[in-house]
Amino acid sequence: MKTQERSQRRGTRNVDDMRAIVRETYGGPEVLRLDRVPRPVVKGDEVLVQVRAAGVDRGVWHIMTGLPYLGRLAFGIRKPKDPVLGLDLAGTVKAVGPDVTRFAVGDAVYGSGRGSYAEFAVAPETKLAAKPQTLSFEQAAAVPVSAVTALQGLRAGKIREGQKVLVTGASGGVGSYAVQLAKAYGAQVTGVCSTGKVGFVRTLGADHVIDYTREDFADAGPYDLILDIAGNPPISRLRRALTPTGTAVITGGEGGGKLTGGLHRQLGALVLSPFISQRLTMFLGLVRASELQELTPLIETGKIAPALDRTFTLSEAKDALHFLEDGQVSGKVALTI
Repeated sequence: MKTQERSQRRGTRNVDDMRAIVRETYGGPEVLRLDRVPRPVVKGDEVLVQVRAAGVDRGVWHIMTGLPYLGRLAFGIRKPKDPVLGLDLAGTVKAVGPDVTRFAVGDAVYGSGRGSYAEFAVAPETKLAAKPQTLSFEQAAAVPVSAVTALQGLRAGKIREGQKVLVTGASGGVGSYAVQLAKAYGAQVTGVCSTGKVGFVRTLGADHVIDYTREDFADAGPYDLILDIAGNPPISRLRRALTPTGTAVITGGEGGGKLTGGLHRQLGALVLSPFISQRLTMFLGLVRASELQELTPLIETGKIAPALDRTFTLSEAKDALHFLEDGQVSGKVALTI
């Protein structure tokens, strides 16, 4: 560490150092800074990725802010356990652990890892897949967490061809993939978004778009399946929008208090579900190689595509998080490393 500090004072670069976005405390984008830190070392089934691009989404925002507080059981109670921020990544394999069997140095990959807002990041082999050949690194970095969450949400709802499907938060990262995936499943899709993003949701392939500032989606049903993404409508409103035997899948932690976020609403839905004819459920998204491998051919054949709003450089990470925080994003944002 002393060698590293001396090299920083001299303005030279230690070959084992890397640039990274770090923070020592929870808070808004203002707690972030660009610094030099030691390059991570792989072990076991881990892969060292030279990051070319990293995704920016609400999951990273929650890790940055430490909200809801319940999430700190995983992130670190008093301060972040991992100083480097970031999850989604796309890049090339720089080194592999002794137990890695699917990748070799030089392979182009995408997936989820630890501390992806850096020049290098470590990811388990089980959370990586070969990068789709049709995508740039920036586009690929916009896929993993959001697209896998959308896929798992629709599966939790047991989506079928011909169903009427409603996607709330349709203009966001997860929602933009959910609309496209539901269409790929053969569903009739309605997306819910704000006024300024109606046109964007139409470009995703939605059959109908509801501007929530002008119309209540519960009056436009009934729907066979609702994927409620990071919203806060009461359970009674979701039920009103469903068919008598329809399914509502609730994900995301927005709209609740600082302690649990929206989790109380999800747990309430689970408690109620056994006593009614409708099915209310929830899930927690987890990036796995198997889902990434399933998404890749859908991407390469053009059935789904990353909706990349804009890119920022690594040094502009604060601006990227502010852009996300302000609700300006249509689809996804990425950092170019």
